Amino acid sequence: MPKYFAAWNYDGCMDGDQHVPDEEQHPTVTFVPVDPDHEPAVDQPAHVEGVAGFALVVDRGPRAGLTWVLEPGTTTLGRGPDQDIFLDDVTVSRQHAELTIGLGDQHQIKDAGSTNGIYINGERLDEAPVAAGDEIIIGKYHLLLVRGDG
Repeated sequence: MPKYFAAWNYDGCMDGDQHVPDEEQHPTVTFVPVDPDHEPAVDQPAHVEGVAGFALVVDRGPRAGLTWVLEPGTTTLGRGPDQDIFLDDVTVSRQHAELTIGLGDQHQIKDAGSTNGIYINGERLDEAPVAAGDEIIIGKYHLLLVRGDG
């Protein structure tokens, strides 16, 4: 029997942050099959050629293979058009997470009050240190944090 990753979205707001009355609020539930034989998009996430510094790579989900190079500092991720990394899917909250790339090995991801949360290496956490090779799941997006060799 295949395994499934369940993601649902519910933020209680419409366009312009207009609140939706409780009787009209319904979550969106999506079940995404998890392929046990999946090959990662990056073979050696701690040593990616052609990338200087850190990057996020979409390993599975919409737009697999897409890469964002990360500058030191905080990067916002979400479905809102004002986010640094726009993840276009209803399972992603408008302001879903904040990823901070620090100096050395001091990197952290924090949930920004999302509905579905963030998963780091399969575990749902509100805040966690991250390193090259870690899988970050936001909605349907399975992202790998990678470090390039320059």
